[in-house]
Amino acid sequence: MLVSYPGPWTPFFGRLDAQQIPLQNPILFGTFVLVSLGALAVLGAITYSRSWGTLWRDWLTSVDHKKIGVMYCVLGVVMLFRGFIDGVMMRTQQVMAVGPQSPGYMGALHGYLPPYHFGQIYSAHGTIMILFAITPILVGLMNIIVPLQIGARDMAYPYLNAVSFWLTAAATGLVMISLFVGDFSHAGWVGLSPLTELAYSPGVGVDYWSWAVQIGSIGTTLASINIIVTIIKMRAPGMTWTKMPIFCWTALSTSIVGLSSFPVFTAAVALLSLDRYVGTHFFTPGLGGNLMLYTDLFWIWGHPEVYYVVLPAFGILSEIIPTFSEKPLFGYITMAVASIAIGGVSWSVWLHHFFTMGAGPGVNAFFSIASMLVGIPTGVKVFNWAFTLYRGRVRFDVPMLWALAALVLLLIGGLTGMMLAMPAINYTVHNSVFVVAHFHTMLNVVGFACFGAINYWFPKVFGFRLDERTGKRAFWFFSAGTVLLFGSMYALGFMGMPRRIDYIPFTSWRPLLIAEEGGIVLFVIASCYMVKQLVVSIRDRAQNRVMTPDAWGTSRSLEWLTHSPVPFYNFAVQPHINVRDEWAWRREHGLGSAYPDHYEDIHLPNNTPLPLMLGACAFALGFGLVWRMYWLAALGLLAIIILVIARSFQEDPGHIVPGARIREIEASYGDVAAAAGAVEGRAGGAVAYPAAVASHLRDGELARP
Repeated sequence: MLVSYPGPWTPFFGRLDAQQIPLQNPILFGTFVLVSLGALAVLGAITYSRSWGTLWRDWLTSVDHKKIGVMYCVLGVVMLFRGFIDGVMMRTQQVMAVGPQSPGYMGALHGYLPPYHFGQIYSAHGTIMILFAITPILVGLMNIIVPLQIGARDMAYPYLNAVSFWLTAAATGLVMISLFVGDFSHAGWVGLSPLTELAYSPGVGVDYWSWAVQIGSIGTTLASINIIVTIIKMRAPGMTWTKMPIFCWTALSTSIVGLSSFPVFTAAVALLSLDRYVGTHFFTPGLGGNLMLYTDLFWIWGHPEVYYVVLPAFGILSEIIPTFSEKPLFGYITMAVASIAIGGVSWSVWLHHFFTMGAGPGVNAFFSIASMLVGIPTGVKVFNWAFTLYRGRVRFDVPMLWALAALVLLLIGGLTGMMLAMPAINYTVHNSVFVVAHFHTMLNVVGFACFGAINYWFPKVFGFRLDERTGKRAFWFFSAGTVLLFGSMYALGFMGMPRRIDYIPFTSWRPLLIAEEGGIVLFVIASCYMVKQLVVSIRDRAQNRVMTPDAWGTSRSLEWLTHSPVPFYNFAVQPHINVRDEWAWRREHGLGSAYPDHYEDIHLPNNTPLPLMLGACAFALGFGLVWRMYWLAALGLLAIIILVIARSFQEDPGHIVPGARIREIEASYGDVAAAAGAVEGRAGGAVAYPAAVASHLRDGELARP
């Protein structure tokens, strides 16, 4: 039976009424106006350019892994901006609310955010940055790059890939709408028990949080299945496990972690939802439940999740550093083994998040040792990257700058992680901002790697490079902000500053808090340069266009064999893999411009609107459950069931792209390159293979760049 909750309820609107729209809050009202104007501007631009048809056909209904990956990245960047604004608001509140004499504004006793509003921003910041910003960006990058690196046409399950994305989009929609309709959870991004219980959070904030993370977790689980199957079953002929790029190894390890951990998180939050909706009391201590049960279940997911986002970053560094060192990656086998080992060890460390709970010296010692063991495979990676740099022709292009800075941050984050793995030190700094600084250092490793990856692979996806000048300015401002903000936070942690506080009682902390705010200002400047970099690059795309497959001239892995931008079929003919760094090998042997005498037909899946419809129904289901609009939730669930059943009966054989059409497209790429004078040896027809390597090549297996 459904439990009772405070406040009015109607059969049609449920708990929703006009009072739930916070028009009286100047911050939220101003945000609503800005978002509405921005949305109208975007819709107006699409209408003015008559792009609705293109948007629908080529993007919203697409099952192309590259376009789905781009949409993942766009979604992640939008949510990254939202989460960053939340972080700015929190740090600004803290620097304004120092000491009992600090003034209050907009109803706050100190600063400008009342405690309840601060709690919501704190919860939203963590939830968004981990689940709806970094995770979508990384999944998007894996979507784009993994099939290209293994020589595949698409993901193993293109339809499921689109479903995964639209479920993630539905979850982010719930988080975003909570800004303007109702409120968000104030129980932290981890869902701290018993604050998530109905008695302590009678509003809809926890419900928004719980249904968003459940829907998003299902999407991430499906994406993990897809990546695992793609890597195992879709590798090009000749690509053995020992020839697979390290980014694919980290994607595989990440996806195994995601497949095994996200269902745990989904189940834990589902039990919490049962507590709130039907009164089961799994986590209510006074009624037979155990709040530590939720804490254990959360961190059984939560710490593998840390490696779920860090491992792809390690893979990105393993692609960028060899390219701009102009030499192969040092210690390939150990890098691959370390990638799997990190994913495995990640399951044995969750209890170090509550060393102080009194589990006993034996338990603490076990999890302390397990936490330190993670440093072994991570250290192997650091040394291998260092040896890759050693005696290399190091170039400091923008992607390399981000990668090297990520390496420095990894050393800092790893050393502070070793400190926190020691129970004695953990007792001292537990629940302080020192822990927050360590966590953000590791997440900045991921962030720096993602920014490097976007600069690195952007020309492969869009055909032109991002502007180097503004990109370097963005890098230096962002790096300075990172040092200033989190360096100050480490010091404040040693001084005893707790996390999650909206009021600072000790005025002696003010200088470091001001330094933190200075770091935020540098982040804002860096963000402006990032936007400028994109705008300038699009404006000057003709000058920045790349006329060869390899935008950097020294890339090594297979994705640089095909054109820039990548055609919808990826490779004109499926490549045969000869060595580990296939593209570098072909380039060094003069095979980069070889092409076949004929092209075979290519089979590709059809676009479909069903994934978008499933995402919309999932959003309706979540929104209906949040507001107890049971008719809407029932309709959303019924529609999902009908769409899934209808899809199971739908015969969709896909479509065939004729070989003659492939030849035309390939010729158009060749004409552009020849006109630019970027590729040598094209005018005379086919390129002659060197005798020493001709026997390794199969007829018709090279795509002409």
